[in-house]
Amino acid sequence: MTTSPQPTALIPRPVLFWSGVALTSAGVLEHLRMFLECAPMNFDMSMMSMTPTMWASMVAIAVGVVLSALALRQPAGARPAVAPAGAQTTADRRRLIAILSFALIVDQMKPATLAFVSPGMRQEYHLSAAQVAWLPTVALTGTVLGSLIWGRAADRIGRRATILIASLLFLGTTVCGAMPSFGGNLIMCAMMGMAAGGMLPVVYALMTESLPPGRRAAIMVLQAGLTTTGGYMAASGLAALLLPISGWRMLWFAQLPPVLVLIVLNRWIPESAAFSAGKERAARVPAATLFRRPLTTKTLIVTAYGLAWGLVYWGFITFLPSQLEASHSHGMSAATLLFLSSLLAIPTCALAAWLYTRWSARNTMAVYATLTVASLLALAALGLDDSGPLTLAIVMLLFAGTAGVIALLGPYTAEIFPTAIRGTAGGWVAAVGKSGGAFGPPLIALVLAAPGGMRTAAVLVALPMAAAGVAVLARGSNPQAPADGIPLEAELDGLLYDEPVPARS
Repeated sequence: MTTSPQPTALIPRPVLFWSGVALTSAGVLEHLRMFLECAPMNFDMSMMSMTPTMWASMVAIAVGVVLSALALRQPAGARPAVAPAGAQTTADRRRLIAILSFALIVDQMKPATLAFVSPGMRQEYHLSAAQVAWLPTVALTGTVLGSLIWGRAADRIGRRATILIASLLFLGTTVCGAMPSFGGNLIMCAMMGMAAGGMLPVVYALMTESLPPGRRAAIMVLQAGLTTTGGYMAASGLAALLLPISGWRMLWFAQLPPVLVLIVLNRWIPESAAFSAGKERAARVPAATLFRRPLTTKTLIVTAYGLAWGLVYWGFITFLPSQLEASHSHGMSAATLLFLSSLLAIPTCALAAWLYTRWSARNTMAVYATLTVASLLALAALGLDDSGPLTLAIVMLLFAGTAGVIALLGPYTAEIFPTAIRGTAGGWVAAVGKSGGAFGPPLIALVLAAPGGMRTAAVLVALPMAAAGVAVLARGSNPQAPADGIPLEAELDGLLYDEPVPARS
């Protein structure tokens, strides 16, 4: 009698995996020790050079990550462990939501920290605004590559394994805080970006395939918004706490404990049953499928929406801390102001989740794009030199709008694309969002140096967001509306195999 292949564990070679994690952690801790030894110099490492010990630690980190990644390779003929359909209890689903939410917060902390390390890095290395703008540019370019690579990997090797590999890269790149030279920081931040770019599309794909229909969309939108805001809150909160004590470098090392916790929590993440069931078919779906009919319009709409968000969030908001500090008009540090703004943006994410499921996904996305545009135009009219509660209120509305935009985009993309191409689609959308940040910071830096400064920059990034809002309102889909579209898998069949596609009702 022929038996089907037995599912294997997420980590087929646990001894090799944990040995790699230990080796990577040892390399990171050695960098942390050298950083702490610089306390008498106010943690200024710019005059140091890379010592043999630092090089050895870097090698240990690289070898450890490679060993752990090799330990995840499934034996030939094996298939990933999958929770049987219907076997998940309510408690299992709640635990999965909590773990994946924690993963997204850790993911968002990495790039959000860039806004808070830039002023200290500029001072320590004596950099101009244009020079320090290379930091977010390089890091976010890394996230573009990471989103494309890991989004595609999610459709090839599985959702679980991809999340764990991204977590391993998170672990190794916490040594950003110990690089003596600015060039070393650029290299490590590029690698950090590659890790950070891979988490979002994979998590949204896994959530879509692991939760039952009904409240799934509301949970995903709320999760997306709260974790994006939570990541920024965590980064800004750490900045407010640690910057006066130990400077900007400690903000990277402070992320080591949550990364280790995330790696441990991966054991409670089940593989997607939908992915495993269609694994053989998924290997035959090329990435270029996204740009073939009938998926072309969907792809172009989410691309425009993601790119516009990236320009606002990674291009414009990256410069808000330094611009607010320069204005000296708010009676509190920029980190504290932005922390409060992100905290008060939380209710808007809950409202987005409610509107998305009870009203219209398409209209809700247009509303939050409009809120973002209105906030940017208000900042352009008033500027940041205006003191008092009005500027604070506008900054809060800007955070509310951008939090709603990104809260909606990831779940929306996951719901409107078929399983076999879902990770790739999510990776593409994440990549174009981060690409807006990659060329946004140097563009904004140039605008800030020109007449008009921040006011001109606000108008500049408001225009593509307005265009994206119009596009999604005019041609976007409503994934909850049965009459709105063709069943996703049948739609993919019609594309790949020239099979007849059911007519719209």
